[in-house]
Amino acid sequence: MLDLDDPSSFDYDLPPELIADRPLPERDASRLLVLNRRSGDISHRSFRDFPSLLRPQDLLVLNETKVIPAKLAGVRTATGGRWEGLFLGVTEAGAWRIIGQTRGKLQPGESITLEPPHATDTARLLLTLQERTDDGEWTATVEEHAAAFTLLDRFGTVPLPPYIERESPTEDDRMRYQTTYARAPGAVAAPTAGLHFTPEILDRCSAQGARLATVTLHVGIGTFRPISSSRLSEHRMHHEWCELPSGTVEAIEATRAADGRVVAVGTTTVRTLESAAAQGPLAPFSGATNLFIRPPYQFKVVDALLTNFHLPRSTLLVLLSAFAGRDPVLAAYQEAIAARYRFFSYGDAMFVTDNDQ
Repeated sequence: MLDLDDPSSFDYDLPPELIADRPLPERDASRLLVLNRRSGDISHRSFRDFPSLLRPQDLLVLNETKVIPAKLAGVRTATGGRWEGLFLGVTEAGAWRIIGQTRGKLQPGESITLEPPHATDTARLLLTLQERTDDGEWTATVEEHAAAFTLLDRFGTVPLPPYIERESPTEDDRMRYQTTYARAPGAVAAPTAGLHFTPEILDRCSAQGARLATVTLHVGIGTFRPISSSRLSEHRMHHEWCELPSGTVEAIEATRAADGRVVAVGTTTVRTLESAAAQGPLAPFSGATNLFIRPPYQFKVVDALLTNFHLPRSTLLVLLSAFAGRDPVLAAYQEAIAARYRFFSYGDAMFVTDNDQ
């Protein structure tokens, strides 16, 4: 009997050559697999067909978070040992929240000297570790009084996923690992379903009769951290900050009144909308969420979902399976593999809908 609390129930084998390690020359040139979550029927399209799959009165909801140059590198000041880490945010007291890895065990009070990514820049930035949480996150004071994002622009680089194996991000990564509508800085990973959109595609969505609205979820390590528990019910998501503005709530209400669909662009948009709905009747929401959507979750807001292809045993694949059913999703993944789709952040897209297109 299938055990939907077992992470191995959401596993699949992916040929490594199908992992997209670079973006296509054109954002909207991706392929699009369309899955009917009611019937399980599958069709194959181009992403440029996506606007035609929307209906008049649909609401397309985008996550407008902006990826920051959160990847850091430096040395342990006392030993000279290499350190690599990731900026996660700032505490209310102004300390940096970071994670990192190095040889040996870091201690409170120890300092790390950050180095800028450009060899011609001789500046250095000192971080002093304060305390470590049980899940490995540190708080650290910074010697400079400049805003965190200002310092990251100088000392950080694009935080590409670990499966994209190259020595350092390229200029193309800096532009393409970002949606064209990104506005609110704070993410350490891109909301990748949005990477396919160009301004022209969004204009065509509007011309189709669909309305556009936005949310913000600053993608953190919680979205992509592997499931290490033996049971999904034991997995705990990291908190990520999200916001559902009043204008989007009003747009959702108008969409419902007009019998339209709420079409979420990406799993982060889904988690924002459903986190707000978990508080009671849908209302503007701002705060932290650690919502882990897994079967048999009952969706309260989202009617259709545009997403990319996700890693095996990931919380994202579990969320997608809660929305469309584990068996139809894995069957669609097998068809995508057979058709040589490109997987993960820079890969192709999948539209999960409720009608044949």
